[in-house]
Amino acid sequence: MAAAAGQRRGRRIMMSPEELDAFLARQRTCRIATVGPDGAPHVGALWFIWDGTALWLYSLTRSRRWAHLVKDQRVAVVVDDGHEYGELRGAELSGSVAFVGEAPRRGEPCPELAAPEKLFAAKYFGLETMPHDGRHAWLRLTPDAVASWDFRKIPG
Repeated sequence: MAAAAGQRRGRRIMMSPEELDAFLARQRTCRIATVGPDGAPHVGALWFIWDGTALWLYSLTRSRRWAHLVKDQRVAVVVDDGHEYGELRGAELSGSVAFVGEAPRRGEPCPELAAPEKLFAAKYFGLETMPHDGRHAWLRLTPDAVASWDFRKIPG
């Protein structure tokens, strides 16, 4: 992961790899920005799973986001938390997504999805196996860049 090399925020407030993994594992919702054919951005909320290397996004296939991604796979994703200024923390991950498995997902065997689907089913549904609705499909973002911040690290 190309984490902090070009990050503008001070190194003192960025999350360590372990902190970032723990943060992304706990959070439930991300915001994903896509680019439309006219260059206009679109931002929407999604549930996700972080496996330590990639962000797995479960998206409706009949959505503006999906239509954008079919033409241009570049995304920026933000996951953040906190209410007061001194509590703010988060991460921005950017790169290009890959489509994984059938779309829409109906549960055809796909070894690459075994681990993400198990994690997703437990996190969001309290189940051991993934329920498939025939409306969603998987996107995998292996980020080219990651920027993180944790304002709780600011002295004083």
